[in-house]
Amino acid sequence: MIPPRVQEILKARGLQAVEFEENSTPTAPLAAAKLGVTVGQIAKSMLFVSKQKRFYLVVCPGDLKVSSSKLKALVGEKTRMAGPEETLTVTGFPPGGVCPFGLREIPLYLDRRLLDYALVYPAAGNAASGVPVSPHELAEITGADFHDLTQD
Repeated sequence: MIPPRVQEILKARGLQAVEFEENSTPTAPLAAAKLGVTVGQIAKSMLFVSKQKRFYLVVCPGDLKVSSSKLKALVGEKTRMAGPEETLTVTGFPPGGVCPFGLREIPLYLDRRLLDYALVYPAAGNAASGVPVSPHELAEITGADFHDLTQD
């Protein structure tokens, strides 16, 4: 089930989430297989946290990994991937289902390699969904900018 706050954003934007059976798309490869797209088109949202307990959300293609040194250079501090409980507490979404829409209180960054695709598919708030959206519309919805954040 798509959370109400995500449904509101989708409705306002004229977007439609694709939904599958519960917990069927918790990883980028599984989501890509269900959606019939490449793993790179899965816009995975990952939460990072610093020692000072500042959180940052990075959205990147599902086949790439975030570079810790590039993220550190951007945010000015070393981070680690947030744990499952931290992710749920801070975003309100479970890992594998983090939706980047409506998270204005968390600094959010998009990896520039999302621009390689006409459509990408971020989760819609659960581990059984994806929202087809262009990278530019994703940036518009989230208010985020594109940065070079993935490993070469």
